[in-house]
Amino acid sequence: MEGKYKISGMHCAACSAAIERFLGKQDGIEYVSVNLATEKMLVKYDESLYSCSDISALVEKLGYGCMEQSAADAAALKAKKQEKEAAEKALQKQIKNALFALCFAIPLLYVSMFHMMGAPLPAFIDMHRSPVGHVIAQLLLTVPILICGRSFFTSGFPSLFRLHPNMDSLVAVGTSAAFLFSIYVSVRVFIGDDEYIHSLCFESSAIVIAFVMLGKALEARSKKRTGDAIARLTELSPETARVTRDGETMEIPASELVVEDLVSVLPGERFPCDGTVLSGEGSVDLSMITGESNPVNVSLGDEVIGASINLDGKIVFTATKTGADTTLSQIIRMVEDAQSRKAPIAKLADTVAAYFVPTVIAIAVVASIIWAIAGKNFEFILNIFVSVLVIACPCSLGLATPTAIMAGTGRGAEMKILYKSGEALQLLSHINTAVLDKTGTVSEGKLKVTTVSPAEGYSEKELLLYSASAEKASIHPIASAIIRYAEDNGIELFSAENSFVIPGKGIKSLVSGKTILAGNKALMDEENIPVPDNDIPGATMIYVAADGCYMGLISAKDSIKHDSAAAIEGLKKLGISCVMLTGDNEGSAREICRQAGIESWKSNVMPGDKAAVVESLRSSESKVLMVGDGINDAPALAAADVGIAIGSGTDVAIESADIVLMGGELSSLYDAVRLSKAVMRIIKQNLFWAFFYNCCGIPLAAGLIFALGGPLLPPMFAGAAMALSSISVVSNALRLKRFK
Repeated sequence: MEGKYKISGMHCAACSAAIERFLGKQDGIEYVSVNLATEKMLVKYDESLYSCSDISALVEKLGYGCMEQSAADAAALKAKKQEKEAAEKALQKQIKNALFALCFAIPLLYVSMFHMMGAPLPAFIDMHRSPVGHVIAQLLLTVPILICGRSFFTSGFPSLFRLHPNMDSLVAVGTSAAFLFSIYVSVRVFIGDDEYIHSLCFESSAIVIAFVMLGKALEARSKKRTGDAIARLTELSPETARVTRDGETMEIPASELVVEDLVSVLPGERFPCDGTVLSGEGSVDLSMITGESNPVNVSLGDEVIGASINLDGKIVFTATKTGADTTLSQIIRMVEDAQSRKAPIAKLADTVAAYFVPTVIAIAVVASIIWAIAGKNFEFILNIFVSVLVIACPCSLGLATPTAIMAGTGRGAEMKILYKSGEALQLLSHINTAVLDKTGTVSEGKLKVTTVSPAEGYSEKELLLYSASAEKASIHPIASAIIRYAEDNGIELFSAENSFVIPGKGIKSLVSGKTILAGNKALMDEENIPVPDNDIPGATMIYVAADGCYMGLISAKDSIKHDSAAAIEGLKKLGISCVMLTGDNEGSAREICRQAGIESWKSNVMPGDKAAVVESLRSSESKVLMVGDGINDAPALAAADVGIAIGSGTDVAIESADIVLMGGELSSLYDAVRLSKAVMRIIKQNLFWAFFYNCCGIPLAAGLIFALGGPLLPPMFAGAAMALSSISVVSNALRLKRFK
């Protein structure tokens, strides 16, 4: 009986050796091998003497943990699933709390403010006909919101007491002052002082909390996508591998592959690890990994990359990189590293809070002390203290940024531009360099027939008919392009017989009694069929022969998207320089750049190199955005200041990016940059007006004008001024809805 076990608690080679020695001495145990790096153990034993639990018990006697591999895998999978479910539940709870708060905030806003505009209210909560009912209605609507947003107080006040105030402190101080003063006003109304009803400001605390909660929930939802991108990358690698050991071929988990294993891959399968071809030849689709749009022919001695797809021919290769060392694993690691290194934008509101909150509190306290010394009564002093805090309540400051971002992202969604966070939107407005992937971003990403050149004695229709009929047995991308082109031209294809794919070269088929060869020049040379020399920049050429006679040439190549040139021109007008990176060859890269108007490019670029180019540009003080659509773009998307994915691309690219162009059109990039600049312009205007109101209102609330013989600003007017500032920033933000 052979068993596989997961060992925990080993620290060095001496640990693994001790387990091997101990088990090796036991009767009935034939073989023991412990791998320290993978923490796995292989044991061959007499099943009449031992059970799985007996083997685990023997190892545990030495002080190590031991579990059968299948049970360990199941436990790990269960733990991972539980962790994912817990994170999902926490996010859903956060979103539900925000929506719950909004359900109370909207009617509170109506009850507290809309009646001033003539909106009807039932008599039992109308402020003039039933002041007590009006107070109770506002209080009942406010308390649930404060309970939902209690984290602002449990976070904001401790930060303030530690002398490191943040945005939560800003919200906590202002909303607490407004709420506590409203409680005082409520008591006065309850004892019969109905004139105090105008000083209520419950909405000042509740509305801010509800909207900031919604903003935080949306931010948390965006951050969750980081983990989703990594998970999708790991799913690309096949779970099992076909390996030959000691002359015996078996299927094993891909995670158990070791260097120098002999691995075989059949057509249509993915390579489970990196390696060197030992026998066989064929075409390999590397587009998901390197971005190479055309399949690459591999044969003896060539390198293959894990997670790429074998298109034709059985290939046997020697594993050179397994586990964490494979190219795919390195891509995953680069995405994780780049995302962790990306420094968050310094939050303007937090910076302001560090100075604004203590300053406002100090002004309120100092003003109160001065008026106390001047002999004013307690109610006058409380009026001064609360008026300063209420007029400085960060409604407009708290709404200045999120309202503009919400309006901007909403308008972006209407234009099929998905901004995943306010940070991405803000960073995009400062970009001066755009790095563009070629395949699927600037170009269409799939081959199209561009030339059909029949030899003398043949027509274009004949050439397409026989070549497309023969290619029906191939899954090669150029075969699909030829078939698609023939069908688009109304050609009804023949049935092919005895089709035989010649790995890395082409196909041989019997079509309507003729032996058709369709493939590259190497295939024609092998069959001693003379063909003309042709060199079409950036194109893949397929030569066709019938019964040993040259029939003609069909070329296909990737072409730029219809809007790429206009998008590049638009970016240049915004002062953004463009660089194209591609895993494709130099000829294809040069041709695409010529058509698109891009002056700088790099070809034959591997995934790690793309990220390195982005990092290099960033180190030269450039603000870099990266636009891509493939798995191979994920590290660069994460490494850039802003990563932008084409919506028609892979899920991994979309999840790794900060912004998604859902329409799949590059021209949306120009609109995305312009919209981000408009949003930032609105935010700066909003912040200016927020501070302008505070700078004008705080001295008035502190009694400066009263000391000079003017009127005293009561809390009611302080609340009205605060509301006016909020209305102004919201109205200004809504102008973004008209962005064209």
